[in-house]
Order: sequence, then C-alpha cells, then structure tokens
Amino acid sequence: MYSLKHEHGQSGTGDVVPLPLTRNSNARVVVVKPSGPHHFVIHGPDGTDYQEWISWTEIAPPERVALLHGESRGGPNAFESVLTFAPDGAATRIEMRTMFPTKEVRDEAVERYHEIEGGQQALSKLAAYVTEIVRKAVEDAKTPSCGRRTPARA
Repeated sequence: MYSLKHEHGQSGTGDVVPLPLTRNSNARVVVVKPSGPHHFVIHGPDGTDYQEWISWTEIAPPERVALLHGESRGGPNAFESVLTFAPDGAATRIEMRTMFPTKEVRDEAVERYHEIEGGQQALSKLAAYVTEIVRKAVEDAKTPSCGRRTPARA
C-alpha cells in the first residue's frame, strides 16, 4: 500500500488548489481544466518512484469529471477514469469507472499496484476534503467578519 502525502498543486489560474490524492506523491504541475496537465511522482513503499501524468478530458460541474492517466502523455498503458456525481439525499453519490486499454494492463494495475484500493482511498479522501470545505463554510457563515457590523436587536 501507499500512503497519502500529496499536499497542493497549481490551478490554471495560479491559485493553489488542494489535491486529495491517496498515494505518497509530489505534484510538479497541476492545471485543473480540460486538457490541463497534472504531473507528479508516486513514491512506492519500497522506495521506487513512479512518474505519473494526468490530463483532465472533461470537467462538467457538478455532474462529471473525466481524465486520462498514465506514466506520460501518449503512454501505451494510459487508462481513462470517469467520476460522476449525483445527489443522494443530503449527500452526494460518487461513482468512479476506470477503463484500461487491455485486460493485462488492468490485471497488473489491480494485482501489482492495488488500484482498486487506491481508487477507494481517493474517493474517501475526496469525501473528507469536501466535508471539511462544507464544515468551514458553515462555520464562516456563523462567524461575523471583522469590520462588518451586526445589527442590534431591539
């Protein structure tokens, strides 16, 4: 298994955006927009470094995000992932589907790199991240900001 140590990357606008990835990695470039690149290195438990690349192929808030992920742009083992988001009561249901170019590539990803567990970790980290954003927004809404006067009650 790999551990989480991914902190932040850069968005296309220059804003720092948190990236709740699941593996011990260092982002070099992240542009979260269609065809924007995300280059990073995953550090395996045995000390091996894996160069990784993602290209966002579709970003359709709030329903869908699609991406192409591989070792490099145009790599033969790159795979596609699609995340769909749907209301589920007070929560959001997230479904992640991943399509590999061949059964052999899929089997290696599952058996050698534990991609099923990695996908589950990614979704758990995403859920925790979104929960924290919502919690902070609720707290901020309850706290009067400096310089803003609260009307007196009679």
